[in-house]
Amino acid sequence: MAGRLVDGVPELVDPSQPVASAFDLGLVRGDGIFETLLVRHGGVRALSAHLSRMSASAERLGMEALSRSAWASLAAACADGWPPEVEGVLKLVMTRGLDGLPGPATCLATLAPVLPETLRQRREGVGVRLLSLGVASDERARSPWLLGGTKSVSYAVNMAALRQAKADGAQDVVFMSTDGLVLEGPTSTVVWASGHCLHSPSLDSGILAGTTQAELFERAEHAGWATAAVPTTPVDLVAADAVWLVSSVRGAAAITSIDGTSRGDAGLTPTVHQLLDLVDH
Repeated sequence: MAGRLVDGVPELVDPSQPVASAFDLGLVRGDGIFETLLVRHGGVRALSAHLSRMSASAERLGMEALSRSAWASLAAACADGWPPEVEGVLKLVMTRGLDGLPGPATCLATLAPVLPETLRQRREGVGVRLLSLGVASDERARSPWLLGGTKSVSYAVNMAALRQAKADGAQDVVFMSTDGLVLEGPTSTVVWASGHCLHSPSLDSGILAGTTQAELFERAEHAGWATAAVPTTPVDLVAADAVWLVSSVRGAAAITSIDGTSRGDAGLTPTVHQLLDLVDH
């Protein structure tokens, strides 16, 4: 399934047909933004939170975001009729448009089934490698051109890190700053539990604000948990009762090993899945 916005109006298109120019800046320069959402039981999850983050990303790139209602209509048009028994990955993409030519932004959406491997990792967890992102924990906050906290389509570094992890026998990555702090995963937020408190790394390190992490913390607080965003080190992850990589589609994937050293989850992952409403009854 694919769609696009034409003058702010959603239009479904044949996914086998071209929807962007070869001169599109999103394609040739990685100059654009995106959001990835879960379609589950026929509904688009956390749409409002994703659209808010998309607007913030557009502002950081100096792009004029289309109205929330236009994007919401496009998401609804794509999800309409999607089989409720099939979990889907909905991607909303906005690029700056054509290179050197006047014209509107390119606004696209795609919807496809969640990969079996993603669902398996939700159930069974992932081993991770700690890899350097090559920046100090405060660098992106003081250097806005590094686009800290922006969900841009420039994901080549993220994908290269995942390939490195797989070459090392792991499935995912936790990025580290050069001054030894935990940042985030290439496509996820790090969350760790100690006692009856859920923690995540501080946003002032330039990490992306996680929509699923925010949802998890809000629901956990209502269930009596404490939550905190704090500077986080590998020692914290090793000592934690459980650690997860949290993201929109995969949900919460428990970290089962760090740099080859196994770790458990203290039986907490089912509770986290319940809080995120990812348990099929």
